[in-house]
Amino acid sequence: MDLAYLRSHPEHLPTFLTHQRIRETPVSGGDICTAARLTLDDGNSVFAKTWPERAATPVPEGFFAAEAAGLRWLRAADAVAVPEVIVSLPALLALEWVDPGPPTPEAAERFGRDLATLHRAGAPAFGAQWPGFIGALPQDNTPSREPWPEWFAQRRLAPYLRLSVDNGALSETEVTLIEQLISRIDEYGGAEPPARIHGDLWPGNLLWGADGKAWLVDPAAHGGHRETDLAQLALFGGAPHLDRILDAYREAWPLDDGWPARRPVHQLHLLLVHTALFGAGYADAVGRAARAALGA
Repeated sequence: MDLAYLRSHPEHLPTFLTHQRIRETPVSGGDICTAARLTLDDGNSVFAKTWPERAATPVPEGFFAAEAAGLRWLRAADAVAVPEVIVSLPALLALEWVDPGPPTPEAAERFGRDLATLHRAGAPAFGAQWPGFIGALPQDNTPSREPWPEWFAQRRLAPYLRLSVDNGALSETEVTLIEQLISRIDEYGGAEPPARIHGDLWPGNLLWGADGKAWLVDPAAHGGHRETDLAQLALFGGAPHLDRILDAYREAWPLDDGWPARRPVHQLHLLLVHTALFGAGYADAVGRAARAALGA
């Protein structure tokens, strides 16, 4: 099987893998999926990810289709580097292989400019035309034209707050802080039209390539607020050369005054996803972000 055949017959990939007709090398696939580098007969490689065979639950319906739709939508903007979707099947996704490289200052500045171009491509509404996932959790992508603050509070904060309460990840104090923030969400601006955003842009979903580019992977893509992507880049230690990314972004498309103070609001979406998925280990981060947003 070569790359041209795979593009023409993507449905055959599982059979070739089952019969060990393709060289398969395990690689990191994040916290959820099993991933491998597949080396084809013509020497080309693809990145393949599957749902773990020993997972407690089967692959959620539409899980890989949502990622494929998001990647194609981001790639269609012709802005940031995004891997081509080669195969999209219910239980498997195969993408263009990207050789990793160092996170250079020049690549960071280019990424900042390109991310601004991606965001400017826009979206017809908040949400998306396909059912969403973030991590292994469903994400409500029902298209909406309501103002961003209300949409963000009800579609990106409240659902994961409820899940985090249900699994006991948050204390009463943290829950109260989030509820206060939701009640004051109109204070945090957001009058811009929907941007075309990655939606899960913590630094681990930024792949630095040997080609001198930063590539977007593992999106939860949708129409959202552009400050959400920028805020998520600062989480969990922050992206390499984050200052250069932000400076280049702002040169290409300036941000409204006060955007650093709004950063914790946008970060709370992904932090609440983490408490919903992984439990109380992220509760302190949720509390710190909520207090910062509230000025408490």
